[in-house]
Amino acid sequence: MSSELVVAAVQMTSVDDVDANLQQISELLKETFKKDQPRLVCFPENCLYMRVKEGEPINGFDLSHSAFAQLSSLAKQYKTHLHLGSVPLLVDGVLFNSSILITPEGEVRPTYQKMHLFDIQLEGQKPIRESDVFSHGQKPSLIEVDGWRIGESICYDLRFSELFARYAKQDADLILIPAAFLVKTGEAHWEVLLRARAIESQAYVLASAQGGTHHGVRGGSRDTFGHTSVIDPWGAVIAQVKESRPGVTIAILSRGRIAQVRQQIPMKSHRRLPVA
Repeated sequence: MSSELVVAAVQMTSVDDVDANLQQISELLKETFKKDQPRLVCFPENCLYMRVKEGEPINGFDLSHSAFAQLSSLAKQYKTHLHLGSVPLLVDGVLFNSSILITPEGEVRPTYQKMHLFDIQLEGQKPIRESDVFSHGQKPSLIEVDGWRIGESICYDLRFSELFARYAKQDADLILIPAAFLVKTGEAHWEVLLRARAIESQAYVLASAQGGTHHGVRGGSRDTFGHTSVIDPWGAVIAQVKESRPGVTIAILSRGRIAQVRQQIPMKSHRRLPVA
C-alpha cells in the first residue's frame, strides 16, 4: 500500500471523431511521461467521443472496439493505470455513460455507470436530456490503485452529495469526477462544488474536464468550461489546468494529508444520520 500516489489529471477538447481523440490522448500521454511517472492518468467525460452536433445519434462502443486495444497498449507502454472518465458503452444492447479502468497489464475493465443523467433546462437555452440517449446507472463504485480506495462519479453526479457521503462512509481516499461542464454552470458552480465534495468527504477530489471549443467534423460546435482540478481533503486546489485547451496537471497525493485532516475534524465519528 503506497503512502503517496502520483496522479495526472488530463483536460481534453474531444470531438465527434474517435481517431482524433485517440491522437489527442496519445500526444498528451507522450508529453506527460517525458518528465513525470504518474501511476494513475485520468481523462474527462466523453474522452473518446463527444457529440458536438445536437441530435446526432451516438453509436455505442463495446469492449471489442479497436480504441480499447490501442489504449491497452498505451497503458502497458507507460506502465500506468488509465481511467477513461466516460465512454458511451453498450451493455446487452443498453447504452450507458460509463467509466473504464485500464490496468498497467492492459486489462480493460468497465467500472461505473453514470447514475444521475443531465436532464436540465437553463434559462434562455434549449433543454438538454441525457436520458433520451443513456440509461441510468444503478450503483456507486469503488476501485483500487496501489491500495488507494477510489470512488467514481461522472459530471452531473457532482451535485448529489448523498453519493459522496456513501464514499466517505467507505473511507475513500480519492474521488474521481470526470466532466464536460457547460460554461454557464461551470462559472457558477464548478469549483465551489468540487471543494465542497472534498471537504465533506475528507478525501482528495480529481476532476478531469473537457475544456474549450469543440468543432464537430460533421458541423456544429460547443463550448465546455475546463478548469481541470485536483483538490485536497482540506478543500485546497493543489493543481489545475487554467487554460481552455488540452493540458495535463500533476499532483502527488499523500495518505498523511488525509489522516491529518480527519484527525483534526473527526467527521466520521460525529455523523448522526445513517448513510445507506
